[in-house]
Amino acid sequence: MKKFLMLLMITTVFIFTGCFGDVDVTTSDMKGGTIKNNEGKTKDETEPPKELTMDSVEKMLKTMTTEEKIGQMIMIGVQGTAIDDDIRYSLNKFHFGGVVLFDRNMETEEQTKTLVNEMKKIGGEKIPMFIALDEEGGRIVRGASFLEPAPSQEEIAMINDLGAANYWAKYNAQLLHRIGANLNFAPVADVGTNDTRSFSYDTQTVTDYVNVTAEGYEEENCLYTLKHFPGLGKSIVDTHQEVSNVTADMDTLDNEDIPPFENIVLNHDNTKFMIMVGHLKYDAIDPDNSASLSSAVITDLLRNKIGYWGVVASDDLEMGAITNNMDISQAGVNFVLAGGDIALVCHEYSKQQEVYTGILEAVKNGTISEKRIDESVRKILRMKTHLQ
Repeated sequence: MKKFLMLLMITTVFIFTGCFGDVDVTTSDMKGGTIKNNEGKTKDETEPPKELTMDSVEKMLKTMTTEEKIGQMIMIGVQGTAIDDDIRYSLNKFHFGGVVLFDRNMETEEQTKTLVNEMKKIGGEKIPMFIALDEEGGRIVRGASFLEPAPSQEEIAMINDLGAANYWAKYNAQLLHRIGANLNFAPVADVGTNDTRSFSYDTQTVTDYVNVTAEGYEEENCLYTLKHFPGLGKSIVDTHQEVSNVTADMDTLDNEDIPPFENIVLNHDNTKFMIMVGHLKYDAIDPDNSASLSSAVITDLLRNKIGYWGVVASDDLEMGAITNNMDISQAGVNFVLAGGDIALVCHEYSKQQEVYTGILEAVKNGTISEKRIDESVRKILRMKTHLQ
């Protein structure tokens, strides 16, 4: 009965907005290299450009220290609902490139906007910050007491009209804009997750709905994220708790799980979205490593085979699938070596610092080259040009 009422509500919205027309929604050389610093550089090379644009990305990159670059490659979660010494220290000391908001940070709309704006002032003076949240709709939402949630992706697809997905993407984008956020960790591009988060068990249906969802975010100038490459639909465990292996062969993955991701890569501007890589292991690709730590997944498959040249983010490295099997600082290093760009460390300040220090030490000892770091930061800066 509850689901019927939800569907009735969605249908009613579309009757009044009319045929899904224009709407005004309110509501990845892995070895060697040296550490660079600013000694011997000219003034022009050390002063950042006044505005980050596609034309000024290389200039900005040249002005950045190694420490600043590594900070851009990590997004963190913070504690509390207002700026405190811990938040200020983290953003100033480690140059973290973005913050992920959770319910623990969001009491009211005005309080959240104030927190976001103050974090941007502290951490985004030189380079704009990503402010992200998981606003998928349904049960995966943030700040639901003042940001009215959209339906789940499963419920949206039950309307059997692609325009519904486009509408609710615009709706979610507007929710983010209201609090100063600029990046959604959505949509879910997995096929058949069995938990209402996926649009469908049918690959073509998911592909079509993810496509119009992407269009909706782009129309509202909101950055978005496809997750969780190469697909969680065949998972038998929750990676928040532990890792497991997907036993499907490569033909099955190519035909059933990867198309929704590949379609967006081939048909949309790769600087306007991230792809989040999950922590499952895939026997047909790399049975020994979680996808988020696998060069076979990130570099060979996603980059070289599919052709994605945008930002690759990890799922949260604090999840049990990682921390139960590896030191988190080594996980951060392995993620970068695999071809990843932004490591998510969403909860403990100590863990965030461990990931940062681990990557920095790996650059200092030559495990990760400065060239490799630059490859990631260049992608991140290009994406951030859309934050102006």
